[in-house]
Amino acid sequence: MGEGKDELNIAAALAFVDRHWKWLVLLAWLGLSAWFLYDRWDQLRAFGLGDTDDNMRMSQVRALLHGQDWFDLRQHKLAGSNIHWSRLVDLPLAALILMLRPFVGGAQAELISTAVAPLLPYLLLLFGISLIARRLIHPSAFLLVIIALFFAPSANGMFMPDRIDHHGWQLALLSLAIAGMADPARARGGATLGLATALSLAIGLEMLINLALAGTAMVLFWVDDGGQRRRLLAYAATLGGGVAFSFLLFASDANRAAVCDALSPVWLSDALLGAALLAAIAGLSPADWKRRLALAAAAGVVVAAFHALSWPQCLQRLEGVSPEVNDLWLSHVREARPVYRHGWTIASQFLALPVTGALGWALLSWRNRGDRDLLRRTLAAAAPALAALLLLFWQTRTGPAAQMMSLTGAAAIVVVLTPLIWKLKYFPLQLAGLAAVVLVGFGALMPLVTSFIPPKKVTAREIAIARANRLCNFIGSFRPINQLPEGRVFTFLDTSPRLITVTHHDAITGPYHRNGEQIADVMKAFRGPPEQARSIVMKYQADYLLTCPNSSTTTIFLSETPKGFYAQLNKGQVPAWLTPIELPKDSPFRMWRVIR
Repeated sequence: MGEGKDELNIAAALAFVDRHWKWLVLLAWLGLSAWFLYDRWDQLRAFGLGDTDDNMRMSQVRALLHGQDWFDLRQHKLAGSNIHWSRLVDLPLAALILMLRPFVGGAQAELISTAVAPLLPYLLLLFGISLIARRLIHPSAFLLVIIALFFAPSANGMFMPDRIDHHGWQLALLSLAIAGMADPARARGGATLGLATALSLAIGLEMLINLALAGTAMVLFWVDDGGQRRRLLAYAATLGGGVAFSFLLFASDANRAAVCDALSPVWLSDALLGAALLAAIAGLSPADWKRRLALAAAAGVVVAAFHALSWPQCLQRLEGVSPEVNDLWLSHVREARPVYRHGWTIASQFLALPVTGALGWALLSWRNRGDRDLLRRTLAAAAPALAALLLLFWQTRTGPAAQMMSLTGAAAIVVVLTPLIWKLKYFPLQLAGLAAVVLVGFGALMPLVTSFIPPKKVTAREIAIARANRLCNFIGSFRPINQLPEGRVFTFLDTSPRLITVTHHDAITGPYHRNGEQIADVMKAFRGPPEQARSIVMKYQADYLLTCPNSSTTTIFLSETPKGFYAQLNKGQVPAWLTPIELPKDSPFRMWRVIR
């Protein structure tokens, strides 16, 4: 009798969770958002936009609100630097600032908007991953993926208050795209994937490989089952229409050229041609799967040939940076390095959840093998997750997407293996087995193990670098600089976006790959002889020169060019064309006025 009552209670609880799942997701979002705000409160109060792109996003939004043209994304405070983003992510920030400004003033409106804006796509993400779990695992399994999210620090980091860049929106849209693939409702699933793909491409191309795999899955759905034509038609219609709409509304003036790194005529034409061909073959839908496969292959060949012949410049790295800029700058960017170049401790933390998630996807596929449609949707959703895992061995910037797409696999491990654990005879064994399944499934085992390993002793040099990086981003450090007469400051690439956001000064350029000439000039000025530095500084008519001693950037200059201009400045060897500016004793900066 007791066991029967327990089963009834469990069934009732699961029914309640299933019935009220949307409210439970909303409550989880409110709770997690409250924790994020509490955890980042001090940083929020200090307007602590920690990343260069977050600072640049705020500067872009300010420019828009101050009247800069919608399609002009040049950053005129960075000597007109070409920024390849779109206005789509600017909209929620700008709307929040405009709504709040009459009540709290401009500065507080910006503070609040930077706290709230990143949490909006987080709600979409929670619904996206919940839908995937409900559709592929169990209606109540969404609770497990939300719990697993606690072990995805890279993914969560994209939604923290002050993280106002576009990566959170792209992760959220990717989760909705996968939810569309997992949707048993064919037309709705295809339309969801098409719209999510179009909006993601409007923001940027970071998820292009994952979205291309999703589109391939839509075609293979139809090849395997001609009854999937409605899914394919809905995907084709929303993809073509959505990309065209996004291009017309969000593509900047610069992105209307045949550039490879953003939604431009290149990707617009590819998408429109691909959508038209998909709609055509879906309309034909021959009964024989071999014919469907032949049509799909022919359509793929046509799109690939069109892209190769029309846009040959886009067959290589999409950034299109020169070898010189790659050597001077891009090769030193940490997130552009493969995971195995970050040391085994960091690599294990990056890989733990994606690896266990891949195992979970395999278990889930095996469990769902008896239902052909469910298996098809499971394999389609698993493909981008496995691709993201492999891409970590190319660049670690794919880490947040890899972790997010592993959550379903992590939850699947718990759901599939828990019944086997309960078959053990002794409760202590059951408890130990369940703990092991959760630790392994959620990717928590490796971080737990590494936490017991004594950390590497931090050197005095490393402490100094961390301190400089922190203080040279602190808004208070810029106040004395902001009191100087307005001018153009020649400084490091990573310092420039923060400088133009928290002071009235201009700079030269930031870490944005389209501005190869400016990036190369800045790097060569600090690395080369003083005579070359003077020539470059004068080229940009700079009024000031600013450095942050001991910051990460300086380690590159000192190690690779120990006799260069920065190294000489660091030793106190200041050329006659620079006059020192007195800053407070506790300032992390050193600054000079340029004598022209």
